[in-house]
Amino acid sequence: MGLLQEFKTFALKGNVVDMAVGVIIGGAFGKIVTSLVNDIIMPPIGVLLGNKNFSDLAVTLKAARPEVLDEMGAVIEPASAEVLWKYGAFLQVTIDFLIIAVSVFAMIKIINKLTSLRQKEEEEAAAAPEPAPAPEPEPTKEEILLTEIRDLLKDKK
Repeated sequence: MGLLQEFKTFALKGNVVDMAVGVIIGGAFGKIVTSLVNDIIMPPIGVLLGNKNFSDLAVTLKAARPEVLDEMGAVIEPASAEVLWKYGAFLQVTIDFLIIAVSVFAMIKIINKLTSLRQKEEEEAAAAPEPAPAPEPEPTKEEILLTEIRDLLKDKK
């Protein structure tokens, strides 16, 4: 039971829960950015490049080869697939990364700004002078009379 209790303690710590929420939100944000790049940014760039899908841009390093058969139909050389250098897909992923990086940078700047404003307010509140205590009320006539009696009794001793 000790291992289960340790796992429960670990899983319910604030940092782990915060990290899990961040990963989930980050995954969803990544999908949004990918859609932004694939569906909004890249189509106009593709039109500028001559109606091409940007992710299809590639250089053929080795052409595909069909199977070579002998007279009996036996395979002499197997077929080989085309080898491509897909620089368009790489550029698209790089643009995804840049958008995510800029967004995270902006979020961190905003969070830091809000945190520094809160700290500044807390420092100002701590530095503000304490209000002066209210003056003690004037003693009543009865209290003055009792004080005089006390003082006279002290003097007699």
